[in-house]
Amino acid sequence: MYCELFGYSKQAYYKQGINKATVDFNEHQAKQAVLLIRRQMPRIGTRKLHYMLKEDLSKQELNIGRDKLFTILRKEGLLIKKKRNYTITTNSRHWMRTYPDLIKDLVLTRPEQLWVSDITYLDTKDENAYLHLVTDAYSKQVMGYELCNNMEASSTLKALQMALKNRKYNGTLIHHSDRGSQFCSKLYTDVLKKNSIQISMTENGDPYENAVAERMNGILKDEFGLGEQLESLADAYYQTKQGINIYNTQRPHLSCEMLTPKQMHSQQSIKLKKWNKKTSNILMNV
Repeated sequence: MYCELFGYSKQAYYKQGINKATVDFNEHQAKQAVLLIRRQMPRIGTRKLHYMLKEDLSKQELNIGRDKLFTILRKEGLLIKKKRNYTITTNSRHWMRTYPDLIKDLVLTRPEQLWVSDITYLDTKDENAYLHLVTDAYSKQVMGYELCNNMEASSTLKALQMALKNRKYNGTLIHHSDRGSQFCSKLYTDVLKKNSIQISMTENGDPYENAVAERMNGILKDEFGLGEQLESLADAYYQTKQGINIYNTQRPHLSCEMLTPKQMHSQQSIKLKKWNKKTSNILMNV
C-alpha cells in the first residue's frame, strides 16, 4: 500500500533496498581495507591508498574508483589533514669551507646519481632527538640514518656511513645538503672525498634548493608519527626504524610511477623531471 502511495512497485522498493545494502557492504569492505593499511601507515594519503588497494578491490569485485574512495573516507572522517611543523636545525654561520650548488640544472636519470642529506628535530618527553638522513633523490629511498640526542658531525657521519654500506651502483655520485656545520666539517667532507663523491650545497637557504630532503622529513613526521611527541629516545628510535623500513618497502610514490623506493632503486629506466624550481612541485609531491 505504501509503495503504491509513493509511486513505487514492490519490486522497485525491494531492489532499492538490496542496492543500498550492497553499497553499504562495499563501503564497509573498502573502509576495513583502508584501516588495515593504516595500521602501519596511519596518515598515508587517499591516492596512494587507492593504488595499493586496487588489486584487492578488483578481486572482491568492488567497483570503487579513486573519487568514490575519497567520498567514503570523507564520510567516515578518515581523510588526512596535512600538518605544519618546522624546527630550524641548520647553523650556517661558521668558518668552515662551503661548496657550490651543483644540482641547479641536474636531470635525474638513475639511482645513486644524487644523495640529499638533512637533519630534523624530533620531540621526546625526556630529551631532544635529532634524525640525520641520507636519501637518494631519484628513488626517494632512505639510504642511511642516525637517530640520537645531538647534532654533532660524528652523528651525521654515521648516517652517511650507513648509506655507503647500502650503495649498490658505481656511477658518479653527488652529495647535496644545506650549509650546516655538520656537512661542512672536515670529518664529513673527508669521507665524501675518500669515496669520490662530489660535494654540493645550497646557496640561499631556500627550501627548494634541497626539496627532496625537506619533503622526506615531512613524510616521516606526518605519515609515520615522528612529528608527534614521543615517549623517549628509545621509543623514537623504534618508531624511526620501523617507519623507514615500511616507507622504503611499502609506500608507493606519485613521482616514481607508484613504485616503492626500494622498487624504484632497483631499476634505471624511469626518467624523472628536471631538478629546478619550476618542477620542484613534482619533486616535492612524493
